[in-house]
Amino acid sequence: MKRIALTLTALMAMTLGATAQVTPDEVDIVTDENVKLEMITPAEPVQETEQEIKEREKKLREFNDEAAYAKAANSLRRGYFVLVADNIQLGRMGYRRYDINQNSNFVLVQNEDGIIQFALNTGNSGANGLGGWTGKGRVRNKSIKYDDNGDVHLQYQFIGTTANAFVTITLFNNSKRAVANISGDIELTIYGEILPYRDKKHR
Repeated sequence: MKRIALTLTALMAMTLGATAQVTPDEVDIVTDENVKLEMITPAEPVQETEQEIKEREKKLREFNDEAAYAKAANSLRRGYFVLVADNIQLGRMGYRRYDINQNSNFVLVQNEDGIIQFALNTGNSGANGLGGWTGKGRVRNKSIKYDDNGDVHLQYQFIGTTANAFVTITLFNNSKRAVANISGDIELTIYGEILPYRDKKHR
């Protein structure tokens, strides 16, 4: 056996009228004779150029976009998703709003069940009490296809209790950004992001 002394910085704390307390400046470690302790020098940080940093960050963004796109496209195929709006347009060429609440403006599909809702949260309570309209109904005649750009197009009929509509959702390639064009008894365009979502009652 051999004893190795590792030197530590001596710490001394002195208080007025009290005995000084000194922290030992050596600590003993007992090891086998064949054990050798070596100080390991930390590796030098990698020095990246500004261009290398930009390229690395770009690749990371592209990877994250591709992963988000794959999840969103899969949720469209499976038929369990929500398109959460960050802005909406009422009518084909009409009133566009950006100051909306994402939690209350969406298109939801849960297999054969669907909800379309917009809420302007104005002084007028509207049909749904939120300054807008909420439609619940059935999803029928779904079809999905990819175009040459890699965009995904989901189409279906929405058969609601208060309104019927034809819905076309386009998910843009390498992104979770999407747009839903809703026509029929209600004319509405919803812009936002596709998120996989499965309601508890459908699990």
